[in-house]
Amino acid sequence: MSKLTRPDPAGTRVAELWDVLPEEAAVDEAGVLHLGGVSVTELAERFGTPLYVYDEAGLRRQIRRFVDGLSARWPNSEVLFASKSFPAVGMYQLAAEEGLSVDIAGGGELQLALAAGVSPAKLHFHGNAKSDAELRMALEAGIDTIIVDNDDELDRLERLLERPQKLLLRVIPGVEAKTHASQATGGDDSKFGLPMDQALAAIERMRAHPLMEFEGVHLHIGSQILDVEQFGEAVEKISTAGEFPMYDVGGGLGVKYTYADDAPSVDAYLDAIVSAAREHLPADARIMIEPGRSIVARAGVTLYRVTTVKHTGRTFVAVDGGLADQMDAALTGQRFEALLAERVLEPWTESVQLVGRQCESGDLIVDGATLPAAKVGDLAVVGTTGAYGYTLANNYNGALKPAVVFVQDGSARVVARRETYEDLLRTHAPAIEG
Repeated sequence: MSKLTRPDPAGTRVAELWDVLPEEAAVDEAGVLHLGGVSVTELAERFGTPLYVYDEAGLRRQIRRFVDGLSARWPNSEVLFASKSFPAVGMYQLAAEEGLSVDIAGGGELQLALAAGVSPAKLHFHGNAKSDAELRMALEAGIDTIIVDNDDELDRLERLLERPQKLLLRVIPGVEAKTHASQATGGDDSKFGLPMDQALAAIERMRAHPLMEFEGVHLHIGSQILDVEQFGEAVEKISTAGEFPMYDVGGGLGVKYTYADDAPSVDAYLDAIVSAAREHLPADARIMIEPGRSIVARAGVTLYRVTTVKHTGRTFVAVDGGLADQMDAALTGQRFEALLAERVLEPWTESVQLVGRQCESGDLIVDGATLPAAKVGDLAVVGTTGAYGYTLANNYNGALKPAVVFVQDGSARVVARRETYEDLLRTHAPAIEG
């Protein structure tokens, strides 16, 4: 087997890659990228492209940083995986194996988690507009906790509850997170939760109900937050709701998507939360956190095949995927970094528009990607796409959702197969048969 290294050759940006690629990424002497010990060439040949590839060892290592780090600082604690970031049965299984509880936000995520074998006692149900059907499904499954968002949800629970159910209440902490507007959830005009005056009334309502076991409060200030002081501020704000057995302070830790990003470490994040908790929360309270993006983002990449290279007003390098499998770039304007995965050690001489195949000018995966001169047939990798890529995958222009592969120690395994045209047509059977 070729020797795998992490070199820094002149004329490239390779040295910067290792912080935006999975922990188990390296190249061989020929400049071919390997992920979890498996070459991108083999991955493309075996599984096709586009392809979501996850570093399983890196995923498990990152989970342990959260679980072990929080328990060492605050023993009465719990780490939940915010599964909206990567709702795949294979990921639910891995999370459960590593001791995570799971945050779900809809009936579909509940079904996926249960199918993965996650114990209902490890499930916490979020959402600002839960339906009667979803609540009934959660109650019948016997999930651990429902995070109540509003008074209408309390009305539903009053109708549906037949036995005691643990509840948290989501409050609006009044923290304007420094992030993209679509990812900020803690400000005063958030659609999630209740402001403090309404929250206190809802708490009294829950305490008065014989089947509602009110445990404490929940907040979440947003996602992709790079300033850990904001998490400490949120803990201070939530303490004003009162003293309770449990405080869920959400997630939101940002990650390094680009060479320029300065993302905090897990330790810095946990230090900020626990320091504020020691100052503002009861010493015997249970603290919960909900990392999602910060567990899975770096561990995942998306592998594409270059289909077209055009030199017109600009240099366009088009691949066989796009906003159908990388919606986050279009939705939030998130910047990613890319590389030609079989030519890593060549000089990176061109600045190109790495674009997709969907019929939108906004189908721009990376604006101004620095690469070697691309050719049709090259393999391109977009790094740090482990969060929300699979989540937001769609059928724009009839695109098929990619497969998901986990790699570790030189082996690759499919955890979600590629969608087929038969799958795509199945929901249209009434029209076809009619």
